[in-house]
Formats: sequence, C-alpha cells, structure tokens
Amino acid sequence: MKLIAGLGNPGRQYDQTRHNVGFDVLDRLARRHAPGAVARSRFHGAVVEGDLDGEKLLLLKPATFMNRSGQSVSEALRFYKLDPSADLLVIVDDTALPCGIIRLRASGGAGGHNGLAHIEQLLDRTTFARLRIGIDPPGPIQQKEYVLGRFRPDQLEFVEPGLEEAVAAAAVWAAHGIVDAMNRFNRRDTA
Repeated sequence: MKLIAGLGNPGRQYDQTRHNVGFDVLDRLARRHAPGAVARSRFHGAVVEGDLDGEKLLLLKPATFMNRSGQSVSEALRFYKLDPSADLLVIVDDTALPCGIIRLRASGGAGGHNGLAHIEQLLDRTTFARLRIGIDPPGPIQQKEYVLGRFRPDQLEFVEPGLEEAVAAAAVWAAHGIVDAMNRFNRRDTA
C-alpha cells in the first residue's frame, strides 16, 4: 500500500487557493484511480482508497488545517504500519518554484512549509518523498495572504498543466518509486 497525502486547508473558502494544490492533485488522482469511490472520514481527514496497477493507494486529505497536517498523516502511517521512507508521498505548494513547475525529492527539509514541518516533527524524520508544486513567489504580498489567495488568470495557464504533471508523477512514484519519478519529472532547468 502507498499513502499519498495532499496538503491543504478544509472548507469551501479555501477551494482553489494556492495553498490547496495538494488537495487539487488528490481530487484528480481519486477521479482516475478510484472512480466512484466515496471519501470516508478517517485519520482526521478524508480518505479515498484506490488502485494503481495492483498497488493499493490510500489518498489522504488532512482536515486538520495545513499547520497540523502531521496528525493526520502520522495516524494513517501508524494504522497501516507503513514505512514513511518507502510508502509516503506528500504533495504541497511551494513559493520558491515558478508556477506549475513540480519538484520531487526523496527527503529534505520543510523549506519553510508549515505542513511539511509538522509532518517531519511528528514522524521525527525528513526521509519521506515530497512533491512540490510551484505557485510563484509572493512578491510584495504577505506570504499568508498570497498562499490563501486564488491564482491569477496568467498563473492558471501554468498551474493546470502543472497539476496534471503532478498527478502523473504521483502515479509513477506509486508504481515505480521515487527515483524513477524524479528522473522522469524533475526538470533540469530549474533549481
């Protein structure tokens, strides 16, 4: 079983905000790999079970708000006795990447992302796969206001293909592992 956690904030007021791209990717994964499945409330989140080429997928959207995402993720990992370094992929937004660019890593720091930081804190490790989706730097806007805002029309043309690429990358991670996913999806022309 593979656990894919897409981070975001629950509630309609946060739908389609920059901070919720992890939720957006999870919704797309569920439509493709768990068509017709109904989300259940488990692990302080919404859970959909799916299948990818015989690999069972657990798609998790924490309902604990971004800064407390570790509670939901750690509960699911413990319940299923999963190894975070092999069985967990966390999908988040990233203000350091250009809009729509994705970046996969097998481990690393939180990079200022509070959701990742809370997961690292509760798991007491940084060795788990993460897929970051670029949302552009906030510029003169305060970061909190920026990430909780919606994409501008000029950003949407890059975000949509980025979300689709993230779905494909998550599927490759689940089927073939992080190294294959990084080799196929990390662009060489970005930092």
